[in-house]
Amino acid sequence: MAQQRIVIFTGTVQGVGFRFTACRVAAGYAVTGSVRNCSDGTVECIVEGDAAEIDAFLADLAERMSGYIHERSEQVAAASGGFTSFGVGY
Repeated sequence: MAQQRIVIFTGTVQGVGFRFTACRVAAGYAVTGSVRNCSDGTVECIVEGDAAEIDAFLADLAERMSGYIHERSEQVAAASGGFTSFGVGY
């Protein structure tokens, strides 16, 4: 069953290629969604797909960006089905 996760990353996550890296990593998984910089210096990632695919995507992203992420918070909901791919949101 598909789900949606809204993940907020804090740390030094802007200006370090975080959004680009998230898009590149997402291409390797069966996930859709978007990633964007927020005005408070955090990065918001909305990702939809099977729970196992989301877990794998987030683990891969966290590993690649480990030196920049200090904290991560998540909210889980039913998938909206509103995404057809994964990309940068504004």
